[in-house]
Amino acid sequence: MKNKFLALTLTVVTGLATVSFTNIKDNKKQVDVSKSKITWKGYKVTGSHEGTISLKEGYLIFDENKLTGGEFIADMTTISSTDLEGEWKDKLDGHLKAEDFFGIENHPVTKLVFTNVKSTGKNSYQVTADLTIKKTTKPVTFNLSVYGSKATASLKIDRTEYGLKYGSGSFFDNLGDKTIYDEFDLVVDLQF
Repeated sequence: MKNKFLALTLTVVTGLATVSFTNIKDNKKQVDVSKSKITWKGYKVTGSHEGTISLKEGYLIFDENKLTGGEFIADMTTISSTDLEGEWKDKLDGHLKAEDFFGIENHPVTKLVFTNVKSTGKNSYQVTADLTIKKTTKPVTFNLSVYGSKATASLKIDRTEYGLKYGSGSFFDNLGDKTIYDEFDLVVDLQF
């Protein structure tokens, strides 16, 4: 009986020591794509348009409670304007999906892969990531905040760096009030 008690005690102590000195790393948290959202806003001389894009999949990686990485895939077939209705909405949505913009037939997804994450304060990070749009990959840097099971980020993207030059005053002359600005905004709200 004494030997069984000693063996049980050694097993428990060994187990606790192992857990105490084991560093749990790379806790991958899948994003709930049904509750997460990407909002876009594009600007032109005469105003702006805005809309949404759905996430296809994504995750954030944490080392204990500190953000260390992440990767996301957006479903570009879902790009949609939310500030228009009827015929005008259909025209804009169709144009955004056409080859001179996102070309969803050949490029149905975009991808964002974190390459560097730097803590800038409690729950705040500066993230550098590779953004791939239409097979072109460029680095982007943005701020991301994490609160509990939610994260938010705002990005400013120069579309012309990814070959989206339609209506750009940087590439075409005499566009007048039909000029579309090169940069557009993304606001990402994640739940995991």
